[in-house]
Amino acid sequence: MTERVLPLVVRIERAAPPLRTDALEAAATAVVRLLDSAQWPQEVAEWQDGRIRKVVRRARGAEWRRALDLPGITVAMGTAEVRVHPPVPLDGWPRDLARLQVSGTDLTDDAAPPEAGPDDVVLWINPRLEMTAGKAMAQAGHGAQFAWWGAGEADRAAWRGRGFAVRVRTAVPARWDALAASGLPVVRDAGFTEIEPGSATVVADAPWLRVGVPEV
Repeated sequence: MTERVLPLVVRIERAAPPLRTDALEAAATAVVRLLDSAQWPQEVAEWQDGRIRKVVRRARGAEWRRALDLPGITVAMGTAEVRVHPPVPLDGWPRDLARLQVSGTDLTDDAAPPEAGPDDVVLWINPRLEMTAGKAMAQAGHGAQFAWWGAGEADRAAWRGRGFAVRVRTAVPARWDALAASGLPVVRDAGFTEIEPGSATVVADAPWLRVGVPEV
């Protein structure tokens, strides 16, 4: 079986970089739209049978236009544009994606995002970890994938009707501790970059995942 990785490309123009939360939410939504699209079934199946690894790279100007020419799905969320491409072999990236930089994704928010609602799919970020936006985008993508895996057909249909929108929020420490111990799906990083292997990065929270889970 071919080991594959999921490429995500975030558009970061010098004059107008996206807000961090918008980029994280766009990345998470892009992952779910890829899973829902039924395109590239062999590539997606091989990738999901492995480590569901995701790599985020940045593009601007002509780089972004070349990324748009490759197969993929683009998601615009607020100030952010993210394109997800079908999973590629770990050592076989298309040239126009391989040449893009992984570094340079230190994005920020200009204000605190609004509180998530009770019916939202929420991806809670561990407040005790320092992650670049690119790293956090990949982790949010993992969390969204867990929410997708845990959803039934009716849940997916309702989520699809909302464009697979998600909310990404950083939990306060006490809430994070409760979420991580609640039984909701927890993303644990393999430790390839930035943080220690096994670090809990994201808790996936959705109405269908809360069944039987204590309120936190």
